[in-house]
Amino acid sequence: MAWITRFLTAVAFLAVGVIFSPETFGSKSDGTKSPNLSSFIKLAHLLSFSTAWGAALWVTFIGGIIMFKNLPRHQFGNLQSKMFPAYFSMVGVCCAISVAAFGYLHPWKSATMPEKYQLGFLVSAFAFNLSNLFVFTPMTIEMMKQRHKVEREANIGDEIGWSKNQEAAKTNPKLAAMNKKFGMIHGLSSLANIMSFGSLAMHSWFLAGSRALAWVGPKSVTTLATAKSITKKKSTKKCKSPLPQNSS
Repeated sequence: MAWITRFLTAVAFLAVGVIFSPETFGSKSDGTKSPNLSSFIKLAHLLSFSTAWGAALWVTFIGGIIMFKNLPRHQFGNLQSKMFPAYFSMVGVCCAISVAAFGYLHPWKSATMPEKYQLGFLVSAFAFNLSNLFVFTPMTIEMMKQRHKVEREANIGDEIGWSKNQEAAKTNPKLAAMNKKFGMIHGLSSLANIMSFGSLAMHSWFLAGSRALAWVGPKSVTTLATAKSITKKKSTKKCKSPLPQNSS
């Protein structure tokens, strides 16, 4: 029940954010109308992207390292074998939502070249996660289980941190062959994960420069106000222009 409470709490905070957003009152900060559907799609894109990027950051650079340094190696491997399928599934779903939302907001035919590049980055992140979920991770887990079995026979695997595996492999050809194959598959999995994270990181720079997140300085505000004033004066002038007189 604890996860339900946390989920409902997050939904409640999201609802409060929607209530106090400019779209709720019928306009954006610049005075233009905002379609509700577009706002929800932007929200879906932002939340799914930030979830994927944050999860990748934590698992790759923080959580995995902490677990490696504090758990017996076999326990660490078994935990990773349960966590990685869920991790890649979640990030894959988030990337799919981001691709769909970004593609809807920026149709390919009318998108600018930078927007097309960004869609490519999101598709790349999605593809790298799928390759990990369906190819590299299952192979890595299977090879890890086989290697654990051989290591238990050699009474190694309970150490914390760096493995005693390399010393044992010098006198155990079977273990040496397993190490080589495991290292290759695990390396490909790690590479795909890093490439996915990098693709998401490149998209984060695009979001940072988007209009909704861009800083508007005093000069920009003055320019915007002046432009609005000029537009208003032109509109008023057109309304006051005399009607053409009838020559008859």
